[in-house]
Amino acid sequence: MNWYIQTVINHPILTAVIQFAILGTLGEICSKMLAQRSKKYPFGFAITLWKMVVWSILAVYVKFAFLWVDGIVRGLVEQGSLPQMEHGSIGFAFAKSVLANIPFGMFLVVFHRFLDNLVIKVKNWKNLDKSMLSLIWFWIPAHTVTFSLDKVYQIGLAALWSLVLGFILGSFNRK
Repeated sequence: MNWYIQTVINHPILTAVIQFAILGTLGEICSKMLAQRSKKYPFGFAITLWKMVVWSILAVYVKFAFLWVDGIVRGLVEQGSLPQMEHGSIGFAFAKSVLANIPFGMFLVVFHRFLDNLVIKVKNWKNLDKSMLSLIWFWIPAHTVTFSLDKVYQIGLAALWSLVLGFILGSFNRK
């Protein structure tokens, strides 16, 4: 575990990219396989690589958003715009999660879909509303847990949540 911690500390962007590229893409693969009730690999090589690139791009945005929301919530607490709460408390983690997921999460959902559409040359905006709702029922609670952890573990858990959501959505969308 010390190797992981040191690597994340020394290479925060690179480790975010690697973790999201692998776990986010794996989440999409699992989601598709579960939804189709198939053991057949759902994507070609080029699409798999593109999905890894997309998740890598999203990882950089997520990494910077995590840093940004920490400072914003601290500032809002100091100004009295949010109730007094201790950094590291569940209330602080919840405030960070709401702030990360409502304005920023909505952008990421649309951006993710745009990047997905770009490579397959299709304008698929179907079920975007369901993706937005996942910010409320999945991402806010998930990132409340994420922001309760030490910073060194946050991006790794966020990437792991992408895999978990893939399983959930694949189960919901079974044919």
